[in-house]
Amino acid sequence: MARLTVISGLNSKSAAIFLVEAGGKRILFDFGDGLEPGEHPDISGLGAAEAVFLSHAHSDHAGLLSRLEEIGTPPVFASARTLGFLNGSLRPELSHAIPERGTFSFEGLTLSTGRCGHAPGGIWFHLATEIGGFIYTGDISLESRGMPLDPFPRARTLLIDASYGDRDLPLEAQIQAIAEEAKNGAVLCCPAAGRGTDMALAMAAHGLDVHVSDVIFRETRMTAGKTFPVVDAQSARPDQVIIATESNGEAGLSADLLVRDGFRFIFSSHVPNGTPAAELIARKRALWMPWNVHPRKRDVVALADNCGAERVLPAFVDMTTAPELARALGQRLTLDTEMEI
Repeated sequence: MARLTVISGLNSKSAAIFLVEAGGKRILFDFGDGLEPGEHPDISGLGAAEAVFLSHAHSDHAGLLSRLEEIGTPPVFASARTLGFLNGSLRPELSHAIPERGTFSFEGLTLSTGRCGHAPGGIWFHLATEIGGFIYTGDISLESRGMPLDPFPRARTLLIDASYGDRDLPLEAQIQAIAEEAKNGAVLCCPAAGRGTDMALAMAAHGLDVHVSDVIFRETRMTAGKTFPVVDAQSARPDQVIIATESNGEAGLSADLLVRDGFRFIFSSHVPNGTPAAELIARKRALWMPWNVHPRKRDVVALADNCGAERVLPAFVDMTTAPELARALGQRLTLDTEMEI
């Protein structure tokens, strides 16, 4: 019988690490680090794992790869694009590409994958089990313009991204608000390997003259086959609409432009304490405006309905802040950290 143990990521906005024991194997779904400064998940009692399966390359899902030796230095399985985004943080002999949409086997276990709609190369996982199957979504979104979410297969147990809790505002309304705010120039900050392509395409669709950092240039070319003019720390102007990494002004072009006068910043990611974004927003020198990259309340419920889940574990959210989602899930909602799947 397969068994799930939550190491980190259930009932809080925290690192994603989920242990599954099945077929005599111990496998991890994601191996992420904390979001807040100094926050690191406790893996001291985790023990050795036979494999790590990564949903995507963001640090809260892949940020502990530098500590693989603490869990026996297992091989890491991810899509080819995700492995490419890891930028050499993983030894080549440990890297194994799996399909973004398809089926593969590992040591007698059968898994299937689909595209997640959250990040280029990002995927969800389905594991066939004796009691109805298990889905781990990683981060997902149904609203991306350029990154589809593939339908889930049937599964009795669904461990799903519920980061937004009760949020239900559609992305299109958010895009319109940001486009209006940015029309006279703004730096829209985003993570690498994330929403940058969608932001560039959406702002351009609203008639804005979009410029991008070199990182976003490569991503838009790879993901959408479209390019935008590139600016850097010297050539960027405050009257331009600029899509730039990183998401909280902590690195990349966004950090470079923070030291120049005249630029307006719009942040839309989770804002950890101590980041430049947190300071600027607190001082009312920058805006935070939502841009959906996770499922809304209605999406979580619909996905659970569509895959026939009898048990739903809402990941990456404190459920005390999401009473409407809790009511909508009803008896399917579970916050158990250990269970047979």
